[in-house]
Amino acid sequence: MIDDDNGTQRSSTLAPFRHGIFRAVWTASLASNFGGLIQSVGAAWLMTSITTSSDMVALVQASTALPIMLFSLASGAIADSFDRRKVMLVAQGFMLVISILLTIFAYKGLITPWMLLSFTFLIGCGTALNNPSWQASVGDMVPREDLPAAVALNSMGFNLTRSVGPAIGGIIVAAAGAAAAFAVNAASYVALLTVLARWKPDVSPSRLPRETLGAAMGAGIRYMAMSPNIGKVLLRSSVFGFTSGSILALLPLVARDLVSGGPLTYGIMLGAFGLGAVGGALISGRLRQMLSSEVMVRCAFLGFSICSLTAALSSYAWLTATGLLIGGACWVLALSHFNVTVQMSTPRWVVGRALSIYQTATFGGIALGSWVWGVVAETHGVEAALITAAISMLAGGAIGFAVPLPQLTTMNLDPLNRWTEPLLSLDLKPRSGPIAIMIEYVIGEKDLPEFIELMAERGRIRRRDGARNWTLARDLENPDIWIESYHTPTWLEYVRHNTRATYADAAISERIRALHSGAERPRVRRMIERQTSAQQAIVTPKGPIDLH
Repeated sequence: MIDDDNGTQRSSTLAPFRHGIFRAVWTASLASNFGGLIQSVGAAWLMTSITTSSDMVALVQASTALPIMLFSLASGAIADSFDRRKVMLVAQGFMLVISILLTIFAYKGLITPWMLLSFTFLIGCGTALNNPSWQASVGDMVPREDLPAAVALNSMGFNLTRSVGPAIGGIIVAAAGAAAAFAVNAASYVALLTVLARWKPDVSPSRLPRETLGAAMGAGIRYMAMSPNIGKVLLRSSVFGFTSGSILALLPLVARDLVSGGPLTYGIMLGAFGLGAVGGALISGRLRQMLSSEVMVRCAFLGFSICSLTAALSSYAWLTATGLLIGGACWVLALSHFNVTVQMSTPRWVVGRALSIYQTATFGGIALGSWVWGVVAETHGVEAALITAAISMLAGGAIGFAVPLPQLTTMNLDPLNRWTEPLLSLDLKPRSGPIAIMIEYVIGEKDLPEFIELMAERGRIRRRDGARNWTLARDLENPDIWIESYHTPTWLEYVRHNTRATYADAAISERIRALHSGAERPRVRRMIERQTSAQQAIVTPKGPIDLH
């Protein structure tokens, strides 16, 4: 650990390797990523061989990104509700089966353009199921202070394989055809499946029953909607995905048409992109110390714009590859920073869903951009598409003047675990409700401005964690008395709401209690609502009495 200038600790770049499970998963992931990149080269180049349509070539990337956009939220809810290790095993096993089928169909010569897109879409579905559990599990493998370095190392590992994998993939495709590339990918899943099967994570089981999939997805959306800083990350990541997706979507056409190369040239260009990304991962920690979040992301947009312009205007493979080095570095700097910001801003109970929504925004942008830039290339040419994308990247960076990113912070989002379920006189069931909560404060006149400001933040936290109909009211007869009230649908949801509190949330509560001037702590009333009819009768020994 290293102390920075303000006294807080930051992790060194290689610190996560001290943890055995992280080392094992990281190493196995290298093999899996290596195979995945070889498969991508095979699929992209196979598409250029069986069709002359530019938009169909661009749709190869879109077909992989689209399921991540469509299914990530459900996958995030699954990641937060089920054993993440088992979810990853299912996802990796599914992709292994699809890869084997793709290999067989390609070997038999049965692949058509739409069949190829269907197979890559299914592999994308496996990726969509795997990614939220995988990314959320990083926090189970390393302590929180090592999390930014672990995310950067994961990016670096992927891009280490990207720096050599595509070139080797190009050699395999040129020498033995796309079916051989698909076979290598199928074999690459074995190491990661073995490591995951042996891993026994030390995760405390929840004492509450599992949320339904719909309720879990709703809670994730609500949390993100009530977290304005994360909303800024989602906007910027979707714009970055939309604009930067042009490079990877059109790179097969750049290799074939603009520099007159073959599959090996395409693989080398992808390798240059990956090599640049490795460099970006290595310097990301230092840049986080030197630059604000917003400045770093603006530089990433600018660098990618230079990469796109170079690819559009160059007819030399070495010059295009040089631009791709810059693009790769900017790619990993932006996306790893978005990822870290989301993880560091989200407590563990919802981190899978938060990451899935982030992926939905990012890969939704990539999928839409791949299709849009493919259509532009089909209509106006590859050069025009890349130049237009470069201009769009500059505009994307300029969005930061209106919607700047939050600076990366290290809030303590560990669960507070101070709340204990109260003893009740009524025999409530978990599904009993609705539950109404009222908390009474005594606030002096001089403390009102600070109290109102704190309660605005308190209300946002309450609603973010599942409370409904939150209000703050002042007593007209005794103006020093203020009543905070909210509802939950059931007693179980009230318990769940309170277990979601973090140490960062507690800081707000403690400041509010410090302003309370009553002789005792703020009084809490918990009530269950009961509906009454307009004509209610009470049965007595003498018969019903009309309340009217």
